Amino acid sequence: MKLFNEILNDESGATAIEYGLIAALIAVALIAALGSLGGSLNNTFNGVGGELNTANKKMAD
Repeated sequence: MKLFNEILNDESGATAIEYGLIAALIAVALIAALGSLGGSLNNTFNGVGGELNTANKKMAD
């Protein structure tokens, strides 16, 4: 019975699980933020590319 109580009261693995959960939450937040940033960058570069095409066409005329 003493061994069973020791096993139930052992919390040494709890810290590792908590750190793992925190790391997973940070990873999810980073993925969401970088996904949003990627879309914004894509729009910016498409805008710049469009402006360059317009300027190139004006130079050719």
